Amino acid sequence: MAERRSISLTVTRVVPVTTGDAGGGQFDFAHSEQAAKSRRDKAKALARYVWDRGITGAELLDLTDAVRRKLARAADLHPPSTMETWTIVAELLDRKSAWAAEHPGHDGATPRHTDEKIMWVKPPITPWT
Repeated sequence: MAERRSISLTVTRVVPVTTGDAGGGQFDFAHSEQAAKSRRDKAKALARYVWDRGITGAELLDLTDAVRRKLARAADLHPPSTMETWTIVAELLDRKSAWAAEHPGHDGATPRHTDEKIMWVKPPITPWT
């Protein structure tokens, strides 16, 4: 007699988010959960790279778009297409700085490549007086 096996299947319903235009709409990836997760993942990777260079959240946001794009490429990432991701990076840097101040003896509390900060953040020039 043949042995019977039961198979369990899980069915997931995908509901696309649309742009809301009268022509039927298209999937709006930018406002999906997957896009939000992708932004968070990219922000974390950027924050790790930027933190190791000793760059603060405020300094990051003060950089020009061109410099931020170069910074992302130096981190081996595609530059974010929106300022939203950079804002998340700045928030992560601020949180890491606060954590580092509370745990000064921890290995992760000290950036390791602060000598590279000068490549990205230029110190103010003192005028001749």
